[in-house]
Amino acid sequence: MKRGDANIPFDGLCQLLLQLGFEERIRGGHHIFSKIGVDEIINLQPKGAMSKPYQVKQVREIVLRYGLNIED
Repeated sequence: MKRGDANIPFDGLCQLLLQLGFEERIRGGHHIFSKIGVDEIINLQPKGAMSKPYQVKQVREIVLRYGLNIED
């Protein structure tokens, strides 16, 4: 885990995933993201207005593993 992982706003992490081309479904407090070509499903829940550090790490690892870039 990187030091700044605890300082990522939840809405910002969700917006990043949407900009990377993920589809979002919301079930209660769970925001579930999936993308064609990405095997993992990303399931996020906020901690107040912030992201949970382990979930930020999970997103970072998926972005790096698949070489994802923001789509125009």
